[in-house]
Amino acid sequence: MNLPSPGDYIDIHNHGGRPSPGYYSIENLMAHEEMVPDMTAGISYTYGIHPWHLTEESLVKQMNRVISIAGHANIIAIGEAGFDRLKGPELKLQHMAFEEQVAISEKFSKPVFLHCVKGWDELLEVHKKMGPLQKWIIHGFRGKRELALQLLSKGMYLSFWFDFILRPESAPLLKSLPSDRIFLETDGSGVNIASIYIKVSVDLGLSVDDLKKQIFNNFNDLFLK
Repeated sequence: MNLPSPGDYIDIHNHGGRPSPGYYSIENLMAHEEMVPDMTAGISYTYGIHPWHLTEESLVKQMNRVISIAGHANIIAIGEAGFDRLKGPELKLQHMAFEEQVAISEKFSKPVFLHCVKGWDELLEVHKKMGPLQKWIIHGFRGKRELALQLLSKGMYLSFWFDFILRPESAPLLKSLPSDRIFLETDGSGVNIASIYIKVSVDLGLSVDDLKKQIFNNFNDLFLK
């Protein structure tokens, strides 16, 4: 597994990023694309079945790919997986795919990266049902404080949607949450992760270097403990 250095800007969720000195990126690979991970320095990968690209016909093939690749040394987590009520197949199929990916996460002792759009009840239902030992991280979070606290109470981590976290109105939420449970991401937007760090450091009253240290510590807690 490739790991970040303490002074790196950690981009916890990206698509199509390129390695660059001082930056560390977790790239999301999706099973329907049939892409494979490598050992490029400065990059690690997640791998899973995104609900947008899930069909009854493709489930078995995609799941077999997740199983075959989950053990790769540079696959750091399973996903992004989860629920989407706005863009995806029937919830029964989403449940099936998600629970199988949670089981793979547990088998390989790797966290789960979560995509969730208006499927929070389903997500929490599966968490209660399966009682996972591995940690879960919500990517692209832009919900309200009450939801954030509910997810944090289940031991989850939050990575904020790039567009939301750059808005001034995100500051009160950010300040109200424990800094040891947060991450930042670009999600393939082309935004420089450094600009997100600068904005968040101002919101939290930290230097950029101190924010880097905090997120580096959060990374170690999520992936290495």
